[in-house]
Amino acid sequence: MSGHIDGGMLGWTEGEACGRKRCKGIIEVSPVENCSCHINPPCGACAAPREYCPECGWEASEDDWPKERVLAPGLAERLYKPTPLDPTKISFRSFPHSGSSMLKKGVYPEGTTRNEVESRVRGTFGGRFESFGNGKFEYVAYTD
Repeated sequence: MSGHIDGGMLGWTEGEACGRKRCKGIIEVSPVENCSCHINPPCGACAAPREYCPECGWEASEDDWPKERVLAPGLAERLYKPTPLDPTKISFRSFPHSGSSMLKKGVYPEGTTRNEVESRVRGTFGGRFESFGNGKFEYVAYTD
């Protein structure tokens, strides 16, 4: 995804022209080091930005522009924005909790029972509610 910033075209992904300070280099991606996806994918090494320009030395991991910077056209739409939880149904998000559990945080409609919610969020080896009430819940799902 390239875009105009400060009057020039900037490359962001592999194979695009860098364009920083009129650089003619082509963006490359460095190989992953210390991958731990076999334990908990995607790992930090794989999820971290690895793009760089061999010509001028730019590295995406060291890009210190503030988050409020002007983004390339279309880039803002690609940034992650979680979908709002829907209180008209059992709706939740999963978060890492420990090496053998996940934390499920969510909402449910009025009249929903604990058993109904638990049937949707229970881990492979069960789990427990941290909180349940007023249309919200937190549940620790045992996964290992």
